[in-house]
Amino acid sequence: MIDQRIKGLYGITPNKNLNLALIENVFKKHRINILQYRHKTQDEKLKIEEAKLLHEVCKRYNTLFIINDDINLCEKVGADGVHLGQNDIDVHSARNQLGEKFIIGLSCHNNLKLAIKAENSGASYIALGAIFKSTTKPNANICSLSTIQNIKSNINIPIVGIGGITFENQQSALDAGCNSIAMLEGLFGH
Repeated sequence: MIDQRIKGLYGITPNKNLNLALIENVFKKHRINILQYRHKTQDEKLKIEEAKLLHEVCKRYNTLFIINDDINLCEKVGADGVHLGQNDIDVHSARNQLGEKFIIGLSCHNNLKLAIKAENSGASYIALGAIFKSTTKPNANICSLSTIQNIKSNINIPIVGIGGITFENQQSALDAGCNSIAMLEGLFGH
């Protein structure tokens, strides 16, 4: 079943201690459909505190709340789902632990085989990118707009475009077939 909720603006929090005022300001300015909490800290207590605060903000704005990489944190705070990288737990195992109602996204970079495998293993959506040169991940492989079009024609689940996307260049990613546009610097970098 295709998840119709994966669309629009997909915000990703900066990888540093939470600045709630900044997040609130961005929510007031822009309609964010999905927010991913991404903080690569080893401080589990801090992650739980920050995730709970962000989850409250997301509820107020009717925004889906996704946790990056950590299915246990996702369960603890009752988030809507988790986003996994290729080196994290596999989609099938995550689905077994979390259950059917959770959103599970998977980074597939620019790879059609990974995208098809993700769909077949029960992913809710895939992320493709970097679509443009990214300041967050400057060494990321580029996923061309034609690659997005090709992958889109081979899968049925939503595609989240990521990497160097701004309000100025987002339309070309949407036109290529992305259902949702992920932004970090474009939203929180000012």
